[in-house]
Amino acid sequence: MNLAELIDNQFYEFALIIFLAVAVGAVGRVLRQPLIVSFIAVGIVVGPSVLNLLNSEREVGLLAEMGIAILLFVVGLKLDVNLIKSTGKVAMLTGLGQVLFTSLFGFLIGILLGFEWLVAVYIAIALTFSSTIIIVKLLSDKKEINQLHGQIALGFLIVQDIVVVIVMIVLSALGAESERPVGMELLYVFGKGLGMLAVVVLLMKYVIPKLTNMLADSQELLVLFSIGWAILLAALGDYLGFSKEVGAFLAGISLASTQYREVVSGRLTSIRDFLLLFFFLDLGSQLDLGAMGAQIVPSLIFSVFVLVGNPVIVLVIMGIMGYHKRTSFKAGLTVAQISEFSLILANMGLSIGHIEEDTLGLITLVGLVTITLSTYMVMFSDQLFDLLSPLLSVFEKKKPDKPAELEEDDKKIDVLIFGLGSYGSSVAKALKEEGLHYIGADINPAVVNKWAGEDLEAVYCDVEDPDLDEVLPLTQSSNIISTVPDVNANIRLLRLLNHAGYKGRVALTARSADDAAILQDAGVKYILEPFKDSALQVADMFRGKVKKDEKKAAHEAAEQDKDEPKR
Repeated sequence: MNLAELIDNQFYEFALIIFLAVAVGAVGRVLRQPLIVSFIAVGIVVGPSVLNLLNSEREVGLLAEMGIAILLFVVGLKLDVNLIKSTGKVAMLTGLGQVLFTSLFGFLIGILLGFEWLVAVYIAIALTFSSTIIIVKLLSDKKEINQLHGQIALGFLIVQDIVVVIVMIVLSALGAESERPVGMELLYVFGKGLGMLAVVVLLMKYVIPKLTNMLADSQELLVLFSIGWAILLAALGDYLGFSKEVGAFLAGISLASTQYREVVSGRLTSIRDFLLLFFFLDLGSQLDLGAMGAQIVPSLIFSVFVLVGNPVIVLVIMGIMGYHKRTSFKAGLTVAQISEFSLILANMGLSIGHIEEDTLGLITLVGLVTITLSTYMVMFSDQLFDLLSPLLSVFEKKKPDKPAELEEDDKKIDVLIFGLGSYGSSVAKALKEEGLHYIGADINPAVVNKWAGEDLEAVYCDVEDPDLDEVLPLTQSSNIISTVPDVNANIRLLRLLNHAGYKGRVALTARSADDAAILQDAGVKYILEPFKDSALQVADMFRGKVKKDEKKAAHEAAEQDKDEPKR
């Protein structure tokens, strides 16, 4: 059997492609390159532009779509509803603001470069939408998807996914015969979306809890149901005119309130990562390098616009809304690339005669450049922020003054608490019960406002702000507790406190044994490990109960021996 015959066999073809992905990924890891870039490179190599080894496009595409569904399902499953409530407004305004900014200025740049108005419209819209799948994967790998900037980014990416549906309906109606006017088509899709949402809400309330309880006897069956539910709603969302991402995300939300969310998400992580390999292979194989040559200069112009302009508009909007420059910057980096939807949109425009092959090549090249570079930008966002931080202050509101009640130098504060999430709030309540005076600090203005509304003392600030001592009364506090779970943020806080000459006790949070070791190496004496501490507390509690039961059993046995007649 020769090489050509081997490749024609789908099983051998998949074996070769997966092995090639492993090899290139391993080389990429040695060179400290993101896996996403390695997998897209493999897709380009096995695709029609280079070796043309990929004959099973439909099968790879199917596995890619299943990976997308499970990825967004897991995100919805882990969604922090309280955080979404506090970030919904900023996600909506940022998402819509970025779409309007990019589409308007992208269109103007296209006109200035000599493109026809309809072609410029397609280019502008293609530049507008960012890749939900790539960003969610990157943030999940960095364990930042549940942090403030991650939840805000997820929110406006979902907004983008909804907007792209509307845009594709409008563009497909231009120059094409349709049974309904564009306005009626939009209302029709909107009505179907509301109907789908209503059905899912009813299932969440009356069916899903009972069904999951019934299936929970077999974890395999529970996981299989979860995969089927994710793919079913993804397919339903696609059928009703929405994206698969929206349907799968809704499926995850519908199971998020069940007690089995952690078990299901843990079991699906490996399946998700394997199937997403095919998404990146599929994406790479669709990049037609042959159509890019004549569009290099305009492609580079548009790429710079996406890489710089999109993050800037997010910085502006979030800065106006009062968010710290770090949060705004890291959220802004998530829109510094175009989406797989952009390629779908370009192919649709080509099929109905709105654009030519060279425009498709331009959009493809912009996608290749921005996806590759933005991957590095997100992966190394902390280093980028440290480098650009002095320039980003212009996008931030003036630093808040110290609260009036803290201006007195003799005002004693027992504890400063950084991070007012669920763990931080629990710590604060425990301190209050002990009669200690504390001040809370958080980077989320919505959380700070909520505390202020409950007459609790809280200050808006970032634990990594170099001017921390200007905002907080460090000299008035003898103890500092950080419940922030990010070990890098805690290390930076420690350095800032040392630089400010802070002499009190510092307790920092570690979410794993590795993080605890890092903090210990940095000289931290007091390390809070919520999961470990909770486990030890449970062990202590049950050890005491078991010993008590043993004493009781021994006592009862002794009493029984006394009561038995002597032989």
